[in-house]
This record gives sequence, structure tokens and C-alpha cells, in this order.
Amino acid sequence: MASDPEQPSFAKEESSSGEVGSAREPLLVGVHDSESYSVSAAILPFLFPALGGLLFGYDIGATSSATMSIESSTLSGISWYNLSSVEIGLLTSGSLYGALIGSVLAFNVADFLGRKRELILAALLYFVGALVTAFAPDFPVLVLGRLIYGIGIGLAMHAAPMYIAETAPTPIRGQLISLKEFFIVLGMVAGYGIGSLFVVTLAGWRYMYGVSSPIAIIMGLGMWWLPASPRWLLLRAVQGKGDVQNSKDIAIRSLCQLRGEASGDSAHREVDEILAELSYIGKEKEATFGELFQGKCLKALWIGAGLVLFQQITGQPSVLYYAASIFQSAGFSGASDATRVSILLGAFKLIMTGVAVLIIDKLGRRPLLLGGVSGIVISLFLLGSYYVFLDNSPVIAVVGLLLYVGCYQISFGPIGWLMIAEIFPLRLRGRGLGIAVLVNFVANALVTFAFSPLKELLGAGILFYIFCVIAVASLAFIYLVVPETKGLTLEEIEAKCL
Repeated sequence: MASDPEQPSFAKEESSSGEVGSAREPLLVGVHDSESYSVSAAILPFLFPALGGLLFGYDIGATSSATMSIESSTLSGISWYNLSSVEIGLLTSGSLYGALIGSVLAFNVADFLGRKRELILAALLYFVGALVTAFAPDFPVLVLGRLIYGIGIGLAMHAAPMYIAETAPTPIRGQLISLKEFFIVLGMVAGYGIGSLFVVTLAGWRYMYGVSSPIAIIMGLGMWWLPASPRWLLLRAVQGKGDVQNSKDIAIRSLCQLRGEASGDSAHREVDEILAELSYIGKEKEATFGELFQGKCLKALWIGAGLVLFQQITGQPSVLYYAASIFQSAGFSGASDATRVSILLGAFKLIMTGVAVLIIDKLGRRPLLLGGVSGIVISLFLLGSYYVFLDNSPVIAVVGLLLYVGCYQISFGPIGWLMIAEIFPLRLRGRGLGIAVLVNFVANALVTFAFSPLKELLGAGILFYIFCVIAVASLAFIYLVVPETKGLTLEEIEAKCL
């Protein structure tokens, strides 16, 4: 019988699974109530895809110090250190442009490669990009390395939340996907810390970028060891890309590896539920681009793309831009050192993301979004007021800054990535999530590009007030459009929320 090229090494073992169900309605009653899993078995598979987020965050943190190192006439170790403003922009945003390319690639190849192989490819691009950047002999090669690394970011940010969502036990799915955001912030803090260590070292920027290469190797080897996503295996089989019974056996064994042998009975039930939800798909029925804008997927696009759009256009990159000056005006001892301020804020972001991870599967997605974004509205109003008429009260600005960072990290930060991984129907998940990730990076690029000219035209205070109005609009969007997905299997989300 035909078998999938992504099947795990144990796929040839015998299985006693039953026949594929022929029900036309999803098996939704109580499947996840009796879902069995081992926490230790479930945590390990999460770690390797989450390293893709760690490497993304590390790039953000390390680049701020790497830029200072490269521009230093005494410490850069190169003859072409005198870079223009355009070249500095290419250096700092090169990985972002690469991520845009990676997002477009993911849309076209994700369903063919599968989540596992997409993450292996991302790890390879991370590794190559890091080495090319670290050993770059001139500026064009440096930018090329940044682009290659960025393509890895685009693929990893697309595939990692999908792989985790499709393999995680329902009761802790929110925590595991949110932990990926925790890893992004952890990577940022590590980047700031390692950058501060090497910023006074000759050619320190090479070490800053090279450090990520061994982590990329660990990520690639870990993903090679993990099995393919059971849901992706079953989708490909139902579409005629493999034998259904054989793929069902492999999917059950994959779930057992991912959640521990104790999950055997619940793995059988979950596979039956997935197949029942996919039972309407015929072998000739390939997903088309037009279907992304119809029915359930259109609603999922509104939810997912809307969340990641508001995630960026409520001012997240812009608020952090003012962190150093706000702390300095408040008289904090280390505020004049931008690197120390970055580490301080990064540590605070890490703590608040950890809080979100602990409570997200208890409180749910909507309460955290509504509460967190309400806090963002207040914080942006405080920051706007400080720059317009309260400039003699720097404590207001510090409170606004910390409130913004804390509220963002318990709402948009983790939940944006979580919801786009949960909300799309399985058959169109790869392409739908690809569009959402592309929207995220495009919005990030536009906000980053437009911030300086808008600040010069309007002033910081008015700009923060505009962000405040956008945050109010995002609050209305969440209240009216975003469903609660806590405690539901991915198949139940598709049946009940779309």
C-alpha cells in the first residue's frame, strides 16, 4: 500500500485500528473530555517547532546591537562600516522582507510539504542564513544572508503554530501555542543579552548572528525525529494522496508518540473524528484559491487576518521605539543605555507572556483579548496625553508604557498566533494561515516604514491617540467577531464557530 513520505520510522509496525467511519457528521460529543495524554510526552514535541519562534525573536534582539557593532569604525572589523541610512534600513529590515517572501512561499508549498518538512526547511534556511550573515565579506552578501534567514522566519511562523495546534492535546493546546510566543520573547531577551556581551568585541556582530546556527541544527534534527502531523496525513489520504487505512494507522501511532502510549484509546477516537469531519472531501476535490474567500474559510480569514492586522496597527513596534527616552525622562539609572532598557522591557514581556500561558486555557481567548486590549486603549491614551500636555509627569509615560507591554503580552501577543492556528478548517488551513501570516508581516513592515514620517508630520502625541482609536476599533472587532475556542477540538471549532 502507498505510504506518505512523511510517515515516522515506526510506521511499519502492526496496528489493530478499526475501519474508517462513513459518518457524514463530525463526532463531536465528548471526544476531548476523555482525551488522554502524558504531559512529558506532549511538551517535548512542542519544543522543536517553538525553536523557530526563539530564532525569530533572537534576530530581533541581536540586530539592535549588531547594527551598532557594524557601524563602529574601531570594532566592526570591516572596511565598509560607514553605511548609509538606506543600507542600515536594509540591514535591520532584511529579515522582515525575507519573512514576507517566506510567507508567500508557504502559501504555495505548505500543503505539499506538510508541517514537519516545512519546519525542517525553515531550520535549514535559519542555519544557512546565519552562517552567510556571520561570514559575509561585503554588504551585499550580508543582506543576502539576512534575506535567507528571513525566509526561514516566514516558513517557521507559518508551520510552527499549525504543527503545535494539530498535535497538541485539546486541554493544553492554548498553552502550548502561547508558549511559542513565550519563546519569541525569550529569543528577544537572549538577543539583547548576547548582543550586549559582544557589542564591545572586535567584529562582534559576526558572533551575534552566528550564535543562532547551532540552535537551527537542533531544531532541524528535532523536527526530523518528530512524526508528521496526523491531521495533515489524513487530509492528504482523503484527497487521494495515500491509502486512507494505512494513513489512519500511521496517524494513530503518531498521536501515541506525541502524547504518550496512554493516549491509545483517545487517539483512535480523535482520528475517527477527524476523518468524519473530512468525509465530504472527494479525491478530485483539491482546495482552490477561490475557496479561501467562501463559506467557513472566509469567516476564518476575517477572524485570523483581522486579529494579526490589529496586532500590528495598534502601535506595538512604535510604543517600544520610545522606551529608552521614556525611562530616561523618568530618571531611571540605566535608562541612558538603550540595551539595558531593552533587556528590562524584554524581561517584563517574558513575565507577562508567562502569565498568559498559565491562564489562557482557564480563562479563555475572548476574556484575555477583551481585557488586554482594553488595557492597551488606556495605555495609548496615557502615552498620547503625556506627549501632548503632561510632559512634566514622566511617571504617566512609564505607567502607560508598562501597561501597554503587559496588556499586549496577555492579549494580541500570544492569542493572535493561537487563533490563526486554531480557526481555519483543516482542508484550507495551510493556505489560510499563510494569508494570515502574510498580513502580519506586511502590516509590520508598513507600520515600521510609516512610523517616522507620521511622527514627524503629526507628532508623537497625536500618533498615539490615533493608535488609541484603532485599539478601540479592535476591541469592537473582538467583541463582535472573535469566537471562544477554549476547550474545543479543532474539528469542533470548525463545526461550531465557523
